[in-house]
Amino acid sequence: MTCQKNITRGCCFSTDANGEPTAQNCPGAHKLEVFDWMADLPDPLAENAIYEVQFKNTRKGYYWNNTGISLKVGDIVAVEASPGHDIGIVTLTGELVTRQMKRTGFNPQGLECKKIYRKAKPYDIEKWQEAIGLEHQTMIRSRQIAADLHLNMKIGDVEYQGDKLKAIFYYIADERVDFRELIKVLADQFRVRVEMRQIGARQEAGRIGGIAPCGRELCCSTWMNSFSSVTIGAARHQEISLNPQKLAGQCGKLKCCLNYELDSYIDARRAFPRLNGPLEAMDGSYHLVKSDIFKKLMWFSPDPHSTAVMIPLTTERVRQIVAMNRRGEKVDKLEDAALLAAQHSAPAEPEIKNVVGEESITRFDHARSGGRKRGGQGRNRGNGNRDNRENNRDRGNNQRGDRTEKAEKSEKSGGGRPTARPEMAARAEADGRAEARPTARPELLAKANGEQGGAGNGGGNGGNNGGRGGNNYRNRSPRRRPGNRSQGGGTNNGGQGA
Repeated sequence: MTCQKNITRGCCFSTDANGEPTAQNCPGAHKLEVFDWMADLPDPLAENAIYEVQFKNTRKGYYWNNTGISLKVGDIVAVEASPGHDIGIVTLTGELVTRQMKRTGFNPQGLECKKIYRKAKPYDIEKWQEAIGLEHQTMIRSRQIAADLHLNMKIGDVEYQGDKLKAIFYYIADERVDFRELIKVLADQFRVRVEMRQIGARQEAGRIGGIAPCGRELCCSTWMNSFSSVTIGAARHQEISLNPQKLAGQCGKLKCCLNYELDSYIDARRAFPRLNGPLEAMDGSYHLVKSDIFKKLMWFSPDPHSTAVMIPLTTERVRQIVAMNRRGEKVDKLEDAALLAAQHSAPAEPEIKNVVGEESITRFDHARSGGRKRGGQGRNRGNGNRDNRENNRDRGNNQRGDRTEKAEKSEKSGGGRPTARPEMAARAEADGRAEARPTARPELLAKANGEQGGAGNGGGNGGNNGGRGGNNYRNRSPRRRPGNRSQGGGTNNGGQGA
């Protein structure tokens, strides 16, 4: 079962299990929808037999349920029309209908109230759906016909009656239009009874709908049904910039919301003094440039076309200065002592402090320059480490040569290598146990007890290693000269070993 939503009527069309067309109400999709806040009352007032029925877009009507049909909000009903019948949706029931009729000015006793016939049958819904499908094409064709007849009018919307016997053509025009010929052509073209209904630009915007500059749906399509005239004086009373592009709505007229707070502004401006000219002081004349109506403050500037220097004054202070100027006196300074005292006694506003430092534009520049410096230091540190490694290698070769010389002297003197703990060796000799204690490093002892030429070979090898280390270092860092010194030392040591 597929559901097709129609936004102009606020309902969905579908088919039931038997294949017959049905329509369901879509809450929240109606224009000028009313929230029934009295629907949950435990003991409602007398049952109201008048129901509110909505048709296309913003057109509504009030109908009498004389047959006592059980109806609720959302029911699709067939109502009386002239001629034939029309199809609509029940949108409001109960006591709230009486309040709505009073609000809109509808008097059911002043004229004969039309009746509700029945709930819509599948045949009624099918014919109603066919009539809705003809509306857009009829509107386009009627605009072409009006242009061919050279009529200064705009047809904004077309609404077919539920039984397709009548069509209502809504149009806007700036002047009186003679559309008698147009009615004949339209009746002959579409084979329906034609009704021409003139509306204003605001009513047209309400029927079409849309989003206002404030971000909400248009007031004329949500809750407004009576429009009052809006003048440019409303903007002047509220100190609003007289910009036609900002003051005009989607209908091209002044925004309706300019009248919402106008009465409050008019009442507040009564406390302001009337100025016939600038305020006179000893240092010059001051002109009114700005007013805060609800704070009762007035700003004055020595230049009427500039707001660079503005002095705030209360309305009471302005009255005092005006009275002095009328007597021919001038004030020394255009200041308000009471206002200055109130400003000094008022608590200071909290300041925003840059604790983290994220608001600085150059915060990343310092980090980037520091990174370069750290990189340079790292490279220098790397060079220094290489130098230390080379010096340690040379120092190790020299220490091995010294240990070899000490071993040779010890062999010649007939003494062995000193033990790790000489006091234990002395105690063992006193007890008669002259056993050799193991040394801490036996590999050095074995090397010391070797042949006599071992020391010379070791010295020669040390010299050669030192020479190779010097040559390698000189190749890696040609700017420094310690490699020559290592090479010379190695050569001398090698000569002694030989």
